[in-house]
Amino acid sequence: MSKHSTPQFILQRLLAAIPSAIGVIIVSFIMTRMLPGDPAAFFAGASATPEAIAQVRETLGLNKSWIEQFFIYIGELIRGNLGVSLTTGQTVIYDLATRLPASLELTLAGVLFAFIIAVPLGILAALKPNSWLDHLSRFITTAGVSLPTFFTGLLLVYIFYFLLGIVPAPVGRLDLLSSPPEHFTGFYLLDSLIRGDFSLFIVSFQHLILPAITLGIFALAPLARITRASMIAILGSDFIRLAKSNGLSPVKILFTYAFRNALLPIITTMGVVFSFLLGANILVEKVFAWPGIGSYAVEALINSDYAPVQGFVLTMAFLYIFLNLAIDILYGIIDPRAGF
Repeated sequence: MSKHSTPQFILQRLLAAIPSAIGVIIVSFIMTRMLPGDPAAFFAGASATPEAIAQVRETLGLNKSWIEQFFIYIGELIRGNLGVSLTTGQTVIYDLATRLPASLELTLAGVLFAFIIAVPLGILAALKPNSWLDHLSRFITTAGVSLPTFFTGLLLVYIFYFLLGIVPAPVGRLDLLSSPPEHFTGFYLLDSLIRGDFSLFIVSFQHLILPAITLGIFALAPLARITRASMIAILGSDFIRLAKSNGLSPVKILFTYAFRNALLPIITTMGVVFSFLLGANILVEKVFAWPGIGSYAVEALINSDYAPVQGFVLTMAFLYIFLNLAIDILYGIIDPRAGF
């Protein structure tokens, strides 16, 4: 019998995340104020007079002390206002809501590609350790994690677009002649299917292939390694030897008993990889002109635009909390012994 009900478990996890969320708010506020450069001078212009810069600083509230700015920020945060981006002129919530689906779609596609390749590769390597399959798996994963993502992306663009011409130009989520689908989820693949526009679905998929593969190649190593290590440990356990002695088929032993028990560390690694890629795919977004939150945050950081940077950090923190909660719930589904 489970120790806790699911709603109680979720509530406990959310309450436990409150101190982390408060810490993220404080650290992100302090770190943005420590950025080099003066946002007031930047937005006033290179030829602005000291009086004009002072006027801009007063308008932005930067003439107040850090403590005053912090409490103003907390008050706006409680009201659900993350501020306005001085770079885009839009509210930070609007910018994040517009760009986050692009990053999520790209990251999900990259992790899915990595899972499809890495898990079978790790299983094969575990079944025949120190064989040529095992050495091939190590070579692929080492190469994937060693190559910088921007280099991998540029190499793929050079081969498949410039030389072979079998993928579209790296100009974002769609080509210049296509219009975005009607907004439902922000995921172009899903929205085009919901709309019934299969030609737009194909265009969106074609533009997603190379950036997703670029991210996926980088994510291959941790997934393949944890799959191999988990499967080797499970295949050498007593209950697997007992299953073999009872005459169960190798396929049933492999997938029903071994792989299911190895899924927990694989799912944990996928969660960590997904969280890392979502916030660190800026180079891939730049190479493929992908309008995600990574490039948005870096542009704001360069311009000392506080509100978008703080909004980005908070968004990533809450996504990480939600992702960990989802992983804990999946634990209970996969293994009832880890249930609520």
